[in-house]
Amino acid sequence: MVAALALAMGFASMNSGQRVTLRLGVVTFYGVPLTVVAFASLLLGMLVMLVAGIRSDLKVRGILRARLEAEDLEERSRFVDRDQQDLFGEGKERS
Repeated sequence: MVAALALAMGFASMNSGQRVTLRLGVVTFYGVPLTVVAFASLLLGMLVMLVAGIRSDLKVRGILRARLEAEDLEERSRFVDRDQQDLFGEGKERS
């Protein structure tokens, strides 16, 4: 984490004077600092991955929830052995 922060600070300090033209299809921005473009693209990428990850995470959670409900129903309907012997003998008196 510290290394990534140091790299980001180094990149920002070495390219602080660089200006670029940013074309977004409909709109064009002139003289945008390179560090702003780099960090904005990083944040936008993180946002896109968050949105994509939430969708797949909810899908997986739904599958796991359905599987857990199916296992619960199976366990509840499973045959219970009525011929088990009581280890402590409830009906016996102590002497």
